[in-house]
Amino acid sequence: MRQSQLFTKTRKEAPRDEVSKNAILLTRAGFIHKELAGVYSLLPLGFRVVKKIENIIREEMDAIGGEEMKTSILQNKDVWEKTNRWDDDAVDSWFKTKLKNGTELGLSFTNEEAYANLMKQHVSSYKDLPAYPYDFKDIFRNEVRSKSGILRGREFYWKALYSFSKDEKEHAEFYEKAKGAYEKIFDRVGIGELTYLTFASGGTFSKFSHEFQTLTKVGEDTIFLSRKNNLAINKEVYTEEILKDLNLDKSELVEEKAIEVGNIFTLGTRFSEPLGLAFIDEKGNKQPVFMGSYGIGLGRLMGTVVEVLADEKGLVWPASITPMRVHLLTLGMEPKTKELAEEICKTLETEDIDVLYDDRNLRAGEKFADADLIGIPTRIILGEKTLSDKTLEVKDRATGETKEMTLTHLIEELKK
Repeated sequence: MRQSQLFTKTRKEAPRDEVSKNAILLTRAGFIHKELAGVYSLLPLGFRVVKKIENIIREEMDAIGGEEMKTSILQNKDVWEKTNRWDDDAVDSWFKTKLKNGTELGLSFTNEEAYANLMKQHVSSYKDLPAYPYDFKDIFRNEVRSKSGILRGREFYWKALYSFSKDEKEHAEFYEKAKGAYEKIFDRVGIGELTYLTFASGGTFSKFSHEFQTLTKVGEDTIFLSRKNNLAINKEVYTEEILKDLNLDKSELVEEKAIEVGNIFTLGTRFSEPLGLAFIDEKGNKQPVFMGSYGIGLGRLMGTVVEVLADEKGLVWPASITPMRVHLLTLGMEPKTKELAEEICKTLETEDIDVLYDDRNLRAGEKFADADLIGIPTRIILGEKTLSDKTLEVKDRATGETKEMTLTHLIEELKK
């Protein structure tokens, strides 16, 4: 990808109407565009980051038996009335619309009803269970006030997996697998060391649930963290009873601010019973399917990575989700420099290493500033020294460390 042909441009000034770090930096670096409050478009570099996050999530969901599909955004009023969640008094975040014939429809704000209703066509016997379908889709929530940039939007992209089990025991076994899968996801996107399994409210679904909370001073949530037990409690359920149930010593807990980056719920039969999702067990008895829910917002996850890893110069992407693996900068416009840059790009691409090539006719300082802002982890700088001895100047964005190495050596390091 040639930077001169990238239609997005970096910005020196922060947007006037943005206050959150993630929105300011992602906008300045040309990753997102604000359409209106709580609604952002993903520009080419931002889209690449989200797709890489999506692929990591997909791999971990598939590894625990997930089956990817795609559900509709338009929602049937009749289905939601069966669970008493169509009325605005019950759910105040609906976006609703109408067909030309007057039929009311909703835009997905979550997926429990849609999945339970769909699975009625595919589950009738105990032999059909368990099942773990999931999808990536746009979700719409009519928030009264949208804030925190892409951390809380009115339109966002998420992954939701729903588990359908014969009983609570079978559900619990998968629930533990899902916990492990989520921990791997957060490790792989670069925030694992700052992310903790957190005991939280189950809302209208169950008494309790689990969140994954990432520590940051700008977090919307307050948690009480036990580093000794690698476990936290959300402030909303922080009681003596819970401390006792979890065998936690109050004196060891530290109050922290955090961002919720994922959640998992035990739904039980809350949705299967009103929607008639049932199966015949081995004894010939009819039983309601036992459900669970497992969600991650991809934009929120990208924004969280920005909040905790970016520095005063700009974005700092982990290698796993960077838009491009290498940022190649040429200093000067001499034909030999351009020829070498083209050669390096072709070699890296044959090794399946994606490159953003800054071929623009700008001063070195401007290129360095843009590279810091964009945050690609590995930077190659081509100047006079490179032309004379074929040794590359390679800079690590996160540490600022600069090394000299051959292209072959660099490829070996990147492939590790």
